[in-house]
Amino acid sequence: MKICSCAVIGQHPTRFKFKYNEYMTSCKRIKKRMHDVFVSLYQSGVRCFFVGGALGVDMWAGEILLDMQRQVEYRELDVVMVCPFPGHDVRWDPKSQARQRKLREGCAKVLMGSEHPGAEGYKKRTEYMMGQADYVVAVYDNDPKHYSGVETAIGIAEKRNLSIVLIHPDTGIINIVDHYRERHTD
Repeated sequence: MKICSCAVIGQHPTRFKFKYNEYMTSCKRIKKRMHDVFVSLYQSGVRCFFVGGALGVDMWAGEILLDMQRQVEYRELDVVMVCPFPGHDVRWDPKSQARQRKLREGCAKVLMGSEHPGAEGYKKRTEYMMGQADYVVAVYDNDPKHYSGVETAIGIAEKRNLSIVLIHPDTGIINIVDHYRERHTD
């Protein structure tokens, strides 16, 4: 079995109907879908998962993956956090900062897109993650009215012919794009 890697990306929670309220059923559904996709990918040979250092999908993915890693059947799983730049989280509330610290401590590696604050760090983080990945999991609504960095990441993934698992943030519907052949699952 070939050992593979996966990049996990997502839109900002402000785009989701539930915003940052993780107690809402729709947020819990997304987390469950993410978990199920991660299990399936692990069973297919994915052992390294790259997550960004943002609030929302990045943090949820990291926490889900580290919870999985503590289970015997997922002991070979590694989580790598790729932050845009040092201090990108300084304006976060204390609870979110504490979650971020705990997540960093559990990761196999913590990398930076850039050593300097700014948009370039986000761009380099995305390029790095997409360059390392064999698969991409994206929590994404594909709404052309609102641009986000997820479009850039998906564009890179498509150029590399990566398999992409899209999880719609409002419906939880999973759409798998496998080298331009779409299959829909619920």
